[in-house]
Parts: sequence; C-alpha cells; structure tokens
Amino acid sequence: MNLTESLRFAWRGVTANKVRSALTMLGVLIGVAAVIVLVAVGNGASRSVTSTLSSLGTNTLTVTPGTSTTSGLLGLRRTEVSTGTEAGTRTRPASLTSEDAAALADPRLATDVTAAAAVVSPAGVVATYSGASHQIASTIGTTSTYLAISNDQVSAGRTFTATDEQAHARVVLVGTSVAEALGVEPAEALLGHDIELNGTPFTVIGILVEKGSAGARDSDDRVIAPLTAVQDRISGYGDLSSIAVQAGSADTVTDAQAQVEAILDQRHRTSSEDRDFTVITSASMLSAASSITGTLTIMLGAIAAISLLVGGIGVMNIMLVTVTERTREIGVRKAIGADRSEIILQFLIEATLLSVIGGLAGMALGALLCQVRIAGFQLVIDPWSVLIAFGFALAVGLFFGIYPATRAAALRPIDALRHE
Repeated sequence: MNLTESLRFAWRGVTANKVRSALTMLGVLIGVAAVIVLVAVGNGASRSVTSTLSSLGTNTLTVTPGTSTTSGLLGLRRTEVSTGTEAGTRTRPASLTSEDAAALADPRLATDVTAAAAVVSPAGVVATYSGASHQIASTIGTTSTYLAISNDQVSAGRTFTATDEQAHARVVLVGTSVAEALGVEPAEALLGHDIELNGTPFTVIGILVEKGSAGARDSDDRVIAPLTAVQDRISGYGDLSSIAVQAGSADTVTDAQAQVEAILDQRHRTSSEDRDFTVITSASMLSAASSITGTLTIMLGAIAAISLLVGGIGVMNIMLVTVTERTREIGVRKAIGADRSEIILQFLIEATLLSVIGGLAGMALGALLCQVRIAGFQLVIDPWSVLIAFGFALAVGLFFGIYPATRAAALRPIDALRHE
C-alpha cells in the first residue's frame, strides 16, 4: 500500500468520530497557543523594560544611599541601608546630601561628569485640582539639570530654571496621567493653573512628554518640581533620595563612576569595603533587566510546554481507544495482505494528523491572542517560539502515536478477527 492510500485511511479514521478528534486536537491547540503567548509575554515585558531603561540614556548613573544587593533591578533592585559607617569613634548613618551633589557636579573634581542633580522623592503626595484629587505615583524634587540627565522633555510649556530654584518658586511639571486623573483633558489645559500638592499650591508651567507604561507601572503618573520648593513645602530639608549623574559619553561611564566613588569615599570617609552608597549605571540596570526577563521568558515557555505534553498524552489515549475499536478492521487488513509497517504507518499518520491540525489551529489562536496588550505592554511574538511549538506538537504526535501504532501492528489476524 502506498503513502497516498495510507493518508486516505488515516484521514477516514480521524473524521470517523469528529467530536472525539476535535477534543483531542483541542489539547494540542491549547498547548501550542500557550507556548506562543507566554513566550510573547516574556518578550513583550523584556522589550518594555529595555525601552524604559534605554530612554534614560547610556551615559547616566544613579547614586543611592546604602549598600545594595543585586536581587532585582530599578525597582527590581533592593537597597539595604547600612546602619552606619565607622569614622574614627563615631558612626554616621548612610545618607546623601546636596553638598554631595554639588561636589559631583564640580568639573575640577569629576572631569568625566558633565552634570549632577540632587533628587528627593517624597511618597504619598496627593494632587488636588477643582475638587478632584489623585495620589501621585512619583513625585520628584530636583534641580534644573535633571531633565537633561534623565533624557526627559516637556511637550508643552517650559521647564523650570536655576532662577526658579534660587527663588524657591512653587512651579511644577506634570505628567499626562496626573492631568487625566484630575479630570483635565487635554493635559495642556492645566498650563498656568495652580494644583495643590499636599495642600500647597504649585503653578503648572509644563507638561511632560508621554513615556507610556512599563508593565503595571505608569511612567506618566509623575510630577517634577524645583528641589527647593519641594523641600520647603513637602519633604523637608532631610537627606536626598538619590543623585542623578551624567557622564560625558557612553565611553566615559566607567571613568565617571570611578570618579563619583572616589569623591564620595573621600567625603563619607569610606572605602570600597564599607561604602554607604551605591552607584548604579544604566548599562548595569539594562544588563540585569535583560538577564531577568530572559530567564522569565524561558520559564514561561517551559510551563507552557507542559500543557503541550499533556495534549500529547491525550493523543495517545485516543489512539489507544481507536486501536481497540478498530481491532476487527486491523484483522481484516492483515488477513488480506497488509504487513506490519503499513499498519504502523496508518496509525502514525493518524496521530500526526491530529497533532498537525491542532498545532496549526494553535498557531492561529496564539497569533490572535498576541494582538492584545497585557499589563500595559504589547506582546511580541518570537518566530522561533512558533516554529518550536509546532515542531514540538508534531514530535508529540509521532512519539505518542508510536505505542498505539505498534500495538495495532502486533495484533494477530486471527485474534483481531475474533474480537467483538
């Protein structure tokens, strides 16, 4: 019997019980779609995080108080504040000050640093406007150089200047999500109006350029105001949350980091063994993000592959039932001259058809589901994940079809003909 005839017999077997075949293919369909979608989730998350970090620029550094452990990154990175640093007989708590920021901005001390900005980030700040209120996700008090360091801009209005800082001017730059939460659309309509931050009026002078969302984090739910005004009215004159630093170029980031560490070591009377601060480069954050999201993608793909394996078990189960139901048919075929290889080929093709049809349907469903945004980012289909998922589905059909096929081929014609 040739291959065409084997295909015809296999197709007749698949279509003989349409509902059962459809349910069997459904297991493979779900498995293939799950692999494609979950790998796309990992890729989408990776691209979103990478885009967010890349927008900061490749020549930026962030100095935070305390020592750190690399258990995450940027929100993924956990900072453990040290209890203090020994300086002779006294213990000084880990902290950063405006004087530290000024020292880092001194071109005589740090030749590879082009700018440094002190940053305070008070939590729980509530914005109020015309009866509407909103708790802001990110409130930043900083200097006029911060926007250039963080590669940020305003889409309307103007930024605050060094003169505004010196005058302790209560002015503010507002993100589009804040304006929307306060019931103002378009956001530009807020320009020139006062909003209250924890009860203190600040005049809106600029609308920040939209940055979109990074996962569940809304990057536009933020306000930026002069450091002096925020310290006067909101945070108080305590320690800084961080210092943003800009190196001359991506090639001088390593030199700039060494200079920053040397300056702060001298000011804090610390060394590389007992530093009470951490310098994080955008490149290190990007590397950590890529590593973590890559691991996440592999884990999600592996979890989805388990469902595909379960679908393969379903194929074998149905094929075993099929062999039992068609025992007499197998006996008749063997009695009229069909050999062992022809019987094996027929049932292998039948199992493979179930997997291939289910795999193709799963590819279509996976591609459709990947058009949906999840957790604020767009899913990104990996062509290799599609090919691997389909190839695995095909392999599953072949592997789990071997045992039922060999079992059918092993039946003795006389026993098969007597089967009721």
